[in-house]
Amino acid sequence: MHEMSLAQGILQIVEDTLAREGGGRVSLIRLEIGRLAGVELDALRFGFEVVCRGGPAEGATLEVDEPEGQAWCMLCSKTVSLAAVGEPCPDCGSHQLQVTGGTGLSVREIGIMADGAAPPA
Repeated sequence: MHEMSLAQGILQIVEDTLAREGGGRVSLIRLEIGRLAGVELDALRFGFEVVCRGGPAEGATLEVDEPEGQAWCMLCSKTVSLAAVGEPCPDCGSHQLQVTGGTGLSVREIGIMADGAAPPA
């Protein structure tokens, strides 16, 4: 399950950020994961919950934005939106597509509270 290693990588980014910012507790982590990234979100959420136990990110809200996939259709010479890898061009039905977007995973925001601060209501 590569989602567990992704969760560990995200946690490492969070821990590095906390060290740079002088500590605190994490209240929010906002990710951007493209729909063509091949990430199973439920497995990532589970893995993240596991790797965060007992640390400053335990209980943090994990929000995920999922931008659509995009591809260049070689047959009709258009950029088209794709919901999943393997779909045909929605305009001409061709499978001659070059994926151009929606494959990334990035940490967009980390909300940090001072130690002992109550989470926002």
